[in-house]
Amino acid sequence: MIPGLGSLRSRIFLASTLLATMSIGSAVYFVSAVLTAQAEAELQRDLTEAVSLVDQQSTTLFEGVTRTATLIADLPKFKAALETRDPPTVEPIARDYLEQAGADLVVVTDRDGRRLAVVSATGHAVAPDDAPATAVPPGDRPGATFWPHPSGVLQLVTVPVTIDLDRPERLGLLTMGFLLDSPRAAELRRLTGADVAFAFAGDVRASSLPPPAVPTVTAWFNDEPRAAVLRLGNEDYSALASPLARQEAGAGAPGVVPHAIVLRSRSARMSTLGTIRAALGVVALATVALAAVLSYSLARTVTRPLATITAHMRDAAATGDLTRKLALADSPWTDEDAQLVASTYNTLTDSVAAAQRDAAQRERLSALGRLSTVIAHEIRNPLMIIKGALRQLGRPGAAPADTREAAADIDEEVDRLNRVVNEVLDFARPIRFDCAPAAMNDVCRSAREAVVAAQATPDIALDLDADCGELTTDAERLRTVLVNLLTNARAAVEGRDAHEGPLITIASRRHGRHVQLTVRDRGVGIAADDIGRVFDPYFTTRRTGSGLGLAISKNVVEGLGGTIRVSSRLDVGTEITLDLTDMPERRT
Repeated sequence: MIPGLGSLRSRIFLASTLLATMSIGSAVYFVSAVLTAQAEAELQRDLTEAVSLVDQQSTTLFEGVTRTATLIADLPKFKAALETRDPPTVEPIARDYLEQAGADLVVVTDRDGRRLAVVSATGHAVAPDDAPATAVPPGDRPGATFWPHPSGVLQLVTVPVTIDLDRPERLGLLTMGFLLDSPRAAELRRLTGADVAFAFAGDVRASSLPPPAVPTVTAWFNDEPRAAVLRLGNEDYSALASPLARQEAGAGAPGVVPHAIVLRSRSARMSTLGTIRAALGVVALATVALAAVLSYSLARTVTRPLATITAHMRDAAATGDLTRKLALADSPWTDEDAQLVASTYNTLTDSVAAAQRDAAQRERLSALGRLSTVIAHEIRNPLMIIKGALRQLGRPGAAPADTREAAADIDEEVDRLNRVVNEVLDFARPIRFDCAPAAMNDVCRSAREAVVAAQATPDIALDLDADCGELTTDAERLRTVLVNLLTNARAAVEGRDAHEGPLITIASRRHGRHVQLTVRDRGVGIAADDIGRVFDPYFTTRRTGSGLGLAISKNVVEGLGGTIRVSSRLDVGTEITLDLTDMPERRT
């Protein structure tokens, strides 16, 4: 017999302590190794994701530039100016489109390749003699290229300007470029969380890094631009270079592919890992010490009651029944501690059962509240119209025609209320649309009349385009959206003075195949911090508001294939614009 191990208590204590020490030590080692591996993997994954984001941004930028340049090249005004082949005529127009598109460079050449205009953004001047050559690939499709710039790398798109769709004749070329410079690299750093640099022909021309770090990155890029670890200042960085979109045309720097270099700090990630390792070591030592004390304490008692409790807990975990109470058999092995544990467990089951009941009740009340809010919001506008019709019926000496009209309005709004109730009861189903040709000006007038009928003041001015025409849309749902916007506008202008002009205006304008409907008010406005949340469900700044009006309006407008946007200034007013297409997709 080994001295000191003759008792069961000693053997249990020693075995438990050794087991705890080995288990915790192994766990700490394993966790540390796993954390290290995960940190490395996450670092590489983050680096790869950052590269992908940069590539996506570059692709998105190219596509945006292509669309913008293609649209400009197809404008009659631009074609007419280009056909004059007169630089003083072309240059102001090119500069205007440069500013409208937010581009950094616009180059216009005539059909003979002679440059008619070379305009660049402020701070990114490009001399006409240094402007990139322009060309398009075969087939007259837009071509992309990159060009070195003192402040970065120019991403260029060249599109042909042609007339006559049947037998296209080229008038010239339009080249539009955006500069990949240090501010854009800083913007990508905010987006990806990693530093970004742009390299061209072996030279890092722009980056979000401090200037002293650029030579080290340039040397690495020219030596072996593969994934590596660079020491920049007092920190280590993981670096990865990725080529930007390949150029399809352009005479400048053939064969030179610009690269985006993405760098993510390893030091910050590894310092956090070191802190975690130190914390794990402290926790491990404390746990081993605690395990030794607990092992010695628990070894002094018989474990049968605890085994009963453990078995009960295991069954509860397996079955998921957390409300079943624990009953210990009355035996010589049952002690006060076991009874206390059993009593505490039973108290916990009572608390769990009560919490489950409370959670279920809260969920039901929450669902009821949301449903009630939806119903209250949707029936408010029809009730206002009914109220206005009843007021018309109550006027002394009302004409029979007015009475019939008011009765028809009431009947119509009752049908609408019934439809609202059915829609709320069928809330989980998608919105159904009934599209048909509708005159947009008539929809605007109908919405105004509905709001004015409920309350005559303040008045709502009409600014309607006589050429607005018709759209194929769901006129009734669009009318409901306008009624909601006009009602909100009335709440915003409450108490305002109308001597400077109408407080509320509803306007219509046609732009090609699109119609814009705008509701303007000179009310209290919306705070800048709230602009981004006005379309969120249940968000409202009005004490009596439901927070669903703009959210529902947004769903309806987007369901009709349009867009809705809002602009506002405090104490100046709010403008909400609906942009609707004349051929919306029929959706159910």
